[in-house]
Amino acid sequence: MSGSPRVSIIVPAYNEGEEIAAFLARVASTVTMDFELLVVVDTPEDTTIPVVERAAAADDRIRIVINSYGRGPAQAIRYGFDVAVAPTVVVTMADGSDDPRQIDELADLVERGVVVAAGSRYMAGGQQIGGPRIKRTLSRLAGTSLHLFAGIGTRDATNSFKAYNADFVRTVTIQSRDGFEIGLELTAKARRARLPVAELPTIWLDRTAGASNFQLRKWIPKYLRWYFFAFGRPLAVEDIADAARGTKGNN
Repeated sequence: MSGSPRVSIIVPAYNEGEEIAAFLARVASTVTMDFELLVVVDTPEDTTIPVVERAAAADDRIRIVINSYGRGPAQAIRYGFDVAVAPTVVVTMADGSDDPRQIDELADLVERGVVVAAGSRYMAGGQQIGGPRIKRTLSRLAGTSLHLFAGIGTRDATNSFKAYNADFVRTVTIQSRDGFEIGLELTAKARRARLPVAELPTIWLDRTAGASNFQLRKWIPKYLRWYFFAFGRPLAVEDIADAARGTKGNN
């Protein structure tokens, strides 16, 4: 890879095996910005590794990264942010549910000045195809209510498919340790800091192979923490992490 990438693409993965090969090929063929693609796994035994290594041998923009922060998608995404080198970071899933053609558009919004750019399933032109009904319902309800009542800047705050200003993320930090709630956490923090959030419509497709690692019952309380955090009073960006930790006023 020549020069510094404009965007770091973080992909948490867990035993994807050969299924990730098609995703890697789509990213390599559709993203036009200079990028690095970081596939983050939890252990050296993960079946994703040999497939990514094979792709990396042919394309030096792709590399496998073994997370040392602990197991689970939140830890993998945290680790990915800490090793990413680009000023803009996009988080997307390895299962093909997100549209990699939109990575350029999301990253471009961040380069234009927003701190979070969300792929939105729930705005005009967006769509969600498949997935558990209860998960779809709760996600839409959270996104709609946060948009209407908290002014959060997107109708789809819970979607993981987002681009971020890396400096913003390093300032507010990532405090989630489980699940995929990081997308909601960072969007809620942007709202508390009154920093700009933007969205563009996306079509999300449920994975056609393998099994999802989303654990609804376990992770709902963690989502609720960040849902309610979004409604608090404005804070200076440097105070956000302390407020979320409870060491400064939260309301």
